[in-house]
Amino acid sequence: MLTRLSVPGVALGALITAAPALASLPSLVDPAWLADRLDQDDVAILDVRSPIDDGNRVAFSEGHIPGAVDAGYTRHPWRAEQEDVTGQLPPVEQLEGLIEGFGVDNADTVVIVPAGTGATDFGSAARVYWTFKALGHEQVTILNGGYQGWLEAGHGTADGTVSVAPGEFNADLQTDMIVTTADVEQADDRGLQLIDARPAEFFEGDRQHPGARVAGTIPGAINLAHKDFIRQEEVWRFDPASVNSAIDAGTLAEGRRPVSFCNTGHWATTTWFALSEVRGIDDVGLYDGSMVAWTASESRPVDVAKRGLARILEFFGG
Repeated sequence: MLTRLSVPGVALGALITAAPALASLPSLVDPAWLADRLDQDDVAILDVRSPIDDGNRVAFSEGHIPGAVDAGYTRHPWRAEQEDVTGQLPPVEQLEGLIEGFGVDNADTVVIVPAGTGATDFGSAARVYWTFKALGHEQVTILNGGYQGWLEAGHGTADGTVSVAPGEFNADLQTDMIVTTADVEQADDRGLQLIDARPAEFFEGDRQHPGARVAGTIPGAINLAHKDFIRQEEVWRFDPASVNSAIDAGTLAEGRRPVSFCNTGHWATTTWFALSEVRGIDDVGLYDGSMVAWTASESRPVDVAKRGLARILEFFGG
């Protein structure tokens, strides 16, 4: 059965009161926090703005946070195509080289800077955040509000390009964070609760990603859309209060492991971030392949929201 959860917008109170991944480093920080640490050599600022951002307004060379490096989400191989499925976690050695190229060391605190212009761009930051966590790097956080939030706070900027000396980064892959298609095929036996992070129109089968074979969702999944965690204003910010509203609504089953998915593992990381890093739920998984991988084979079932005979006939090609 399809279950959709709609999370109402909740006003954001005191910023960054979410449960931190580490006691000394919250999962979200504000511009004042970062401004106080710009001169620290062990703080690496990765600007992940890219052309897929909603309303991307300023290119890196035209303006960026002083000390940041251009780690653009779509300009660099943060994700890769593997076995004809797009958006997968690249090989560990490739990611180590990518991260070292940004001047990052294992001892650094990594601050990820999205655009702050929409829900999709926070997904870029969440995906990079998840990647660092999957590589065993715990000292990572996201600048809530991103570059637009930095500007709104009145802090100074730099322009031009930036070059940095290579860092030394050695990964320790946390394989338990990555849920495979084989795992999802045995979701009941493995005690997984599948959470579709896409907007309702994808979940219900009214829209389809071009890489997916068919529309719909994985049977048994519930809907907890990524965009419902983002507060929509001039500066778009993750809203920690919305996470409590979602969980308090009783959507998560007792004793089952939450596993987030979407179309390609991008939006899903925002929902993963909400449950794991903000709410503090242990062992939240990410189905990296998501619907593109799931629908690659006709043998795997797909659910749609059936609206009468016409909708059923449409689903079966009638």
